[in-house]
Amino acid sequence: MFDGYDSCSEDTSSSSSSDESEEEVAPLPSSLPIIKNNGQVYTYPDGKSGMATCEMCGMVGVRDAFYSKTKRFCSVSCSRSYSSNSKKASILARLQGKPPTKKAKVLQKQPLVAKLAAYAQYQATLQNQAKTKAAVPVEGFSWGNYINSNSFTAAPVTCFKHAPMGTCWGDIAEGVRVEVPNTDCSLPTKVFWIAGIVKLAGYNALLRYEGFENDSSLDFWCNVCGSDIHPVGWCATSGKPLVPPRTIQHKYTNWKAFLVKRLTGAKTLPPDFSQKVSESMQYPFKTCMRVEVVDKTHLCRTRVAVVESVIGGRLRLVYEESEDKTDDFWCHMYSPLIHHIGWSRSIGHRFKRSDITKKQDGHFDAPPHLFMKVKEVDAAGEWFKEGMKLEAIDPLNLSAICVATIRKVLADGYLMIGIDGSEAADGSDWFCYHATSPSIFPVGFCEINMIELTPPRGYAKLPFKWFDYLRETDSIAAPVKLFNKEVPNHGFHVGMKLEAVDLMEPRLVCVATVTRIIHRLLRIHFDGWEDEYDQWVDCESPDLYPVGWCQLTGYQLQPPAPQSSRDSQSSSSKQKKKAKSQQYKGHKKMTSLQLKEELLDGEEYSFLQGASDQESNGSASYYIKQEP
Repeated sequence: MFDGYDSCSEDTSSSSSSDESEEEVAPLPSSLPIIKNNGQVYTYPDGKSGMATCEMCGMVGVRDAFYSKTKRFCSVSCSRSYSSNSKKASILARLQGKPPTKKAKVLQKQPLVAKLAAYAQYQATLQNQAKTKAAVPVEGFSWGNYINSNSFTAAPVTCFKHAPMGTCWGDIAEGVRVEVPNTDCSLPTKVFWIAGIVKLAGYNALLRYEGFENDSSLDFWCNVCGSDIHPVGWCATSGKPLVPPRTIQHKYTNWKAFLVKRLTGAKTLPPDFSQKVSESMQYPFKTCMRVEVVDKTHLCRTRVAVVESVIGGRLRLVYEESEDKTDDFWCHMYSPLIHHIGWSRSIGHRFKRSDITKKQDGHFDAPPHLFMKVKEVDAAGEWFKEGMKLEAIDPLNLSAICVATIRKVLADGYLMIGIDGSEAADGSDWFCYHATSPSIFPVGFCEINMIELTPPRGYAKLPFKWFDYLRETDSIAAPVKLFNKEVPNHGFHVGMKLEAVDLMEPRLVCVATVTRIIHRLLRIHFDGWEDEYDQWVDCESPDLYPVGWCQLTGYQLQPPAPQSSRDSQSSSSKQKKKAKSQQYKGHKKMTSLQLKEELLDGEEYSFLQGASDQESNGSASYYIKQEP
């Protein structure tokens, strides 16, 4: 991994001033690159004067740290190599990314100008790649301070397959070494030093400069996918100086031997890590694409909308008839709420025709292959039927799982669901779930898993019993075998922190916590708010993100509610809802009843995103209680 470093055989015998610094590094998972002791680590412990360039290897460093009175070479090795007949061979090897040694053979003359030009072009390419992954800081809230002060644990990036690097995060873990800017330095130019990951929280890593041992005084948080973190060896390849922090620069007499001893056998980032980050943040949806999306004023139908912007895979959709572009809707590109043009007609779903008879210039239909695919189902045999009862997450109150009824069976496995006791007379509040949706459950699911089931509005016979209710309504329960029973190994645990969309106001991404796990179903709590704002979300929902996602993508993160807001919550239920509305500056949090009453009055409400179904899997062994 030390591409661009020289051999240091004559210096490795020198000892540092501390034996503790030379302990072996604990082994890490084997998928990350292993740093090998095949080259010299150039360091520059004296930061009192200007920079110099080694005439042998081209390494840039602090002038006073260079060898000899003339300061022409960075080490004894380079000085001796220069005086031999191997200079051109060493330079050629350097340009080819190989560490030159004192044993380098004399090669024939090479066109060095051409090699230098190629090397300069390579450095420019690395700089361009770094620009594409620059992390955007989020003001007003620090995940690092929040986690440190409360000893929180964050969900790992591997839990979020839809997020950048979610499928190629690898074994990045504590102990991995990286090269980062050295902020404990008085030099006028930007210099770097090696640091190790002390703790991971999503994309964020707590780093400690090499040489500080157990001293955490200069530990700092950094986004691993940001532009300031590089694999060990990057400085040598890019011609950047490695300078130890000023606080410890006199701690060791031989920094080269120290680093070689500490880094040999350790793990670092893959050399193409920056490229992978850039590739994982390329999104297929583009502005001006037309899609079908749920109508937030009548959730039983869809409307045409146009992609106005794309941030981190989240789409701001503007309904096509909105002249001032203020009538919008936010969702992820993998949301089950958006579809290709023509989807509604193909399955028999209600659709609001646009008053615009002709496409606007520049608008074009999004290709069907861009949308999330649902699992194919076989409806030829026993299948869902109208009138069957089940349990479902209420999209108008995501904290509740309610008694529900199948109101209509559509094509391709889609179902129109209504919440018992609170449906609009015209069915305008029915909502569409796929048969494999993780947001619908068989009768008895809540009882088996000790979840409170919300009975039909006005139902007086409490506690609610399914057997009695089915008999009273002369209805049957949907067969258990029709529900998807797959439970992925998602990796979430109770107490883990993450960034989650407030599906009541889907433009907002908030600091959140996993408070309960029922197989693949997660209970998401928004930090600083009371439990009534919790939401049931599937573990594969595209509306959940790792800690640091907002910073990486440039999306605005909503911090936990301040103390003043929490105090206002405790005064009354009405004040609680107003407090959150004022904090988020969005639509007011309402109960299912309030929203539906507004619907009947013809007023617009904010539709909740279908409980974030990632319509691919269902749940598993909790389906053990047959319908009565």
